[in-house]
Parts: sequence; C-alpha cells; structure tokens
Amino acid sequence: MEFINIALPKGRLGEKVYRLFAEAGYPCPSILEENRKLVFENKEKGVRYFWVKPTDVGIYVERAAADIGIAGKDILLEYKPEVYELADLGVGRCRMCVAGKKGVHDSRENTLRVATKFPHIAKAYYSSLSREIDIIKLHGSIELAPLLGLSDVIVDIVETGKTLLENDLEVKDTIVPISARLIANKVSYKFKHKEITALCQRVDALCQEGKL
Repeated sequence: MEFINIALPKGRLGEKVYRLFAEAGYPCPSILEENRKLVFENKEKGVRYFWVKPTDVGIYVERAAADIGIAGKDILLEYKPEVYELADLGVGRCRMCVAGKKGVHDSRENTLRVATKFPHIAKAYYSSLSREIDIIKLHGSIELAPLLGLSDVIVDIVETGKTLLENDLEVKDTIVPISARLIANKVSYKFKHKEITALCQRVDALCQEGKL
C-alpha cells in the first residue's frame, strides 16, 4: 500500500497540526503513545507521520523523504526549499521584525550591525532598502546582542513582544507576517495528486471553520 508521508515539526505547533489532520480523517493513534518511535503509520488511512526538527521539514519534503509537511513561513523564506506551498494554515502566527533599543535610531552613515538567526531574510530585507549591513549570525538569545553592544539591531521572530519589552527593546520595522504552511514535494504532488489534494482540501476546510 502507498502511504502519504507527512513530516510534522516537533513541538506545540506539530501537535496542534496533528490534531487537525486527525480531525480531517487522517488519525494515527500510536503517535500519542509514550514511546521512542520515530515513525507512525495508519495503514487503514494510508498515512505515515514522523516528527522532525522544524528547520528540517523543508529538507525532508524537498528531498522526497516526506510527501508533505508543515513549515513556518520563516523557514521557507530563509532556506528556500524547492517545494510547493499549498495552504496557509493560519496557526503559529507571528512577525519577522527588526528590533532595537528604545529611542535609538539608525544612522545611515555607518554600516548597520544586524544580529539574527535568519541571515538570508535579513540580507534580502536590507538589500531592498539599499542599506549596507554587517550580519552577525547567532543561535541563542538574539535580544542580548544590542544590549551588550554586539549589534545595533536584531532581525527575529516576534510573537507577543513581551521579551523585547522586558529588555527595553522595541520593534522598529515589520519585515513579513509568519504562519504555518502546508508544503508538498513537487514530484509527490504530481504522482499522488489526488490523495494530497483531498487531504489539503479537508484540512483547509477545517481551518476555514476555525478548528485550529
């Protein structure tokens, strides 16, 4: 039997999306059990799920280890995997923003130092503004960089803005809104078009009903 292979991002978003898929008619009860399994199948429904690191979802889908997956728009913009973007699920909503110290304004006389986990998004944004920048790639708490003078601003995901507020930082600009997207491998979409389209339509219908 041929399965639809689905890459789910580990964490709350993935768990939330799995519940949506289950309600859409693609349950896999074993995924909710306490175990160390990595792959979960429901032969009756023809689905196979596996958990992956959120930043890896695009790779699994692009390289056909998964037929479809759930990835944040930030991941798609940063890594640009060769995949089809089928639907905006409307969950995990946040913003990619430029933030910096309150009351401090950009002086175009100097090269702007930008700390970020998303160098490609940052470069593309400032390139559109014809602004010269120095990218500082970080992996941890980005908010620390301007506080210690490592950078002038940061480019990062902002949800509530609470962390910025507590560290005397503020949003300077919003680059792009972010949310979870349903993506598909290009070859899988061609050869499993009927199955993937049916799943996508059911999931999208539930999203429209506000099930997420």
